[in-house]
Amino acid sequence: MGTKTFLADSRSGKPPVALIAGPTASGKSDLAVKLALTLHQRGQQAVVINADSAQVYADLAVLSARPAKTDVLEVPHMLFGEWDGAQACSAADWADTARQVIAEVHAAEAVPILVGGTGLYLRTLLDGIAPVPPIEPEIRTEVRAMPVAQAHAELALADPLRAARLAPNDSARVARALEVVRSTGKPLAYWQTRHEGGIGDQITLHPLILLPDRDWLYARCDRRFSLMIQHGAVQEVEALLARGLDPDLPVMRAIGVPELAGYLRGEWSLAEAEANAQQATRNYAKRQFTWFRRQPPSEWARTESINVALEDHFASLLRD
Repeated sequence: MGTKTFLADSRSGKPPVALIAGPTASGKSDLAVKLALTLHQRGQQAVVINADSAQVYADLAVLSARPAKTDVLEVPHMLFGEWDGAQACSAADWADTARQVIAEVHAAEAVPILVGGTGLYLRTLLDGIAPVPPIEPEIRTEVRAMPVAQAHAELALADPLRAARLAPNDSARVARALEVVRSTGKPLAYWQTRHEGGIGDQITLHPLILLPDRDWLYARCDRRFSLMIQHGAVQEVEALLARGLDPDLPVMRAIGVPELAGYLRGEWSLAEAEANAQQATRNYAKRQFTWFRRQPPSEWARTESINVALEDHFASLLRD
């Protein structure tokens, strides 16, 4: 990875990577900057690297709560606003770029601090991704044109185990499983056991998951979206709509975009758009909270505190 030997963790000999993860509005970005500044005070440079699927898009500076300019001036930030909204950034796309950035940060004798709430991004980076061959275009077109009930019935014949695990009306996952087995001749489970490209075994990970009180988190989500409107969210969506992008692109489905787009089209009031977006944010935060509570390894540190003491959770990183 081109890493200087002095940066290697004293216990494992592998270069360190800090990770601060959790639901939206849980305070991850502020804590990442605090950790970077603390490392700097101890003579170690650090770089904050985005791992949030909304903050990758240049078009969503306000609605993704991208870090303030003052934070960016204090600490180097990378992979924030790097993708144009016209180009979807998949987990594989982000992980490929993040691997390169982490290697560059290590080569510069600095500590990467991953921060974000997109679990799929983090899992792809650390564990790798299933090497599914490209799907034949004809098969993809045929499968995606099927009614979901037909696709599920076809999947039950071709891959009964996967069909039994999926809800019959889950059109996206049913279609994906069916196109994979039809195109490759192997079920999706076959490919998922062959993850490639993960860096988890090449680094010493220092993870912390923020899981604050839910009532506090939801109130913070509501306040933050109100501030987004005050700070230009409507104008941001107006500029996005003017681009005429495909409505199925991730940037067009980001929380706040459909709600404020409806307001701009005169379909509902700004107050209704705000309330709907706040509810969508709370729903998203709830899903993230559940994922981060259950999915990451049990040995990853978790905290409910909103006043995190860095020494309590990053002692070995700060000591090294």
